[in-house]
Amino acid sequence: MESVNSAVETLVQSSNTLFILMGAIMVFAMHAGFAFLEVGTVRHKNQVNALVKIITDFGFSAVAYFFVGYWIAYDVTFFADAETLAQGNGYELVKFFFLMTFAAAIPAIVSGGIAERAKFWPFLIASTLIVAVVYPFFEGIIWNGNFGFQQWLEESFGAGFHDFAGSVVVHGVGGWIGLVAVLLLGVRNGRYRGDRVIAFPPSNIPFLALGAWILSIGWFGFNVMSAQTMDGISGLVAVNTLMAMVGGIITALIFGRNDPGFIHNGPLAGLVAVCAGSDVMHPIGALFVGGVAGAIFVYLFTIAQNKLKIDDVLGVWPLHGVCGAWGGIAAGIFGSEAFGGLGGVSLMSQLIGTVAGIAVAVVGALIVYGGVKAFMGLRLDDEQEYRGADLSIHSIEATSMD
Repeated sequence: MESVNSAVETLVQSSNTLFILMGAIMVFAMHAGFAFLEVGTVRHKNQVNALVKIITDFGFSAVAYFFVGYWIAYDVTFFADAETLAQGNGYELVKFFFLMTFAAAIPAIVSGGIAERAKFWPFLIASTLIVAVVYPFFEGIIWNGNFGFQQWLEESFGAGFHDFAGSVVVHGVGGWIGLVAVLLLGVRNGRYRGDRVIAFPPSNIPFLALGAWILSIGWFGFNVMSAQTMDGISGLVAVNTLMAMVGGIITALIFGRNDPGFIHNGPLAGLVAVCAGSDVMHPIGALFVGGVAGAIFVYLFTIAQNKLKIDDVLGVWPLHGVCGAWGGIAAGIFGSEAFGGLGGVSLMSQLIGTVAGIAVAVVGALIVYGGVKAFMGLRLDDEQEYRGADLSIHSIEATSMD
């Protein structure tokens, strides 16, 4: 009987390890989506830079999170011998891989906002600091119970802040960090002429669409695999993810007036918003949440670009920052039993947790990007920006002119 129990335990451990490994690989693949979404949106002279930023940010983020960030968030280090680390089929190592892909999404989000005029190394250094300190600080508070914040919410309002897959922890934080970076960087030369917006059309709609498709597919790993063990798998999470995605598509189509950029970002807006409550909402609630997010993105992107003159190239603030905040709050509404959800959520806790995430993101970004700007500068000079980041930074263009 003891040998049978041991065999069953080994099977469970190995299954859980494989499960979360597949999730890590799916979220890792989403970074290709970030890359192609940016490549398709920026002008031709900045396509190489978009690709290079995403992959180098990922590499530096992995090192920063391995040595510092994961330790801050979960008080776990990897300085033991390999035999110790490999115990339990190496589940803890693969869990790190999975959560690291979430952490690396922060600079990938920021990258889209600061495209076409940002220096390379200063932003790479800033990304490393964000992933090492700022993001894991809030991640640990919400997902590891650090500093007693969740306990206080539960004692005060009956439930802690619920963010199953990171509407606020990942996307909200990334989007608000991106807003600070964009504002400190300033607008692209020639973007505005008086009160008029000068159109900088996307360079490649098929690449933009490909990026959106890759992200949408990978998102099912982002959400479903956030259960982190086989016994936590929920078809409810999968269907809620689907319904929020299609809700975003439909409203982005309607409010975006057939614009392909809005249409392909619509599903991403819905997916951002559903992350927090995907495990507790009813599918109809998820459809509504995603639909609202799609409309929010179209409306706020237009207002930010045309009225507020915030030159956020990919719209990372409305897409990730605001739709992420909406998702955090929506989990407290549509996750409640009154709206057909599973319950166990508090609207007040969701409001406080969402505001806390925004505050950490804004303050952390001001410190990091403000410090880097003071010491190194953030922006290419006018000549470099005119030539494009591809030639100015990487000395090569995306396509030959022969």
